[in-house]
Amino acid sequence: MSQERPEAGRAERNRRLALHAFAEFAKGNVDILRTALHEDFIEHSPGNPSGRDAFTEFMKNGPVTGARLELKRVIADDDHVVMHYNMIKPGETLGTAVVDIWRMRDGLITEHWDVLQPVPDPAETPNGMF
Repeated sequence: MSQERPEAGRAERNRRLALHAFAEFAKGNVDILRTALHEDFIEHSPGNPSGRDAFTEFMKNGPVTGARLELKRVIADDDHVVMHYNMIKPGETLGTAVVDIWRMRDGLITEHWDVLQPVPDPAETPNGMF
């Protein structure tokens, strides 16, 4: 009999859902947001709209669209999934380090926070950014 905590099972389900949405989005499928986000999705980043439809439309022309997304790690705990990745826009070489925090409920993303940092020259980060 499994001794897995219910939270661990929920965390893994949420991790898989977020990874699927991230992979689709990274391939250019922005409309995945229409099925991955809750209708009343809450966005915490300044200047980005809340609401599934408004956020999806915003992202179609946002800075992430068209960028190469190199996922480095995923951490899931209960109803949160954290993704750490390098976002490299066309014409860039180093990119931007991004940490996305997603709150999940009933198989949908309900809230989002992020932190972005330009990736500096490797000489400035002897231990690496990722």
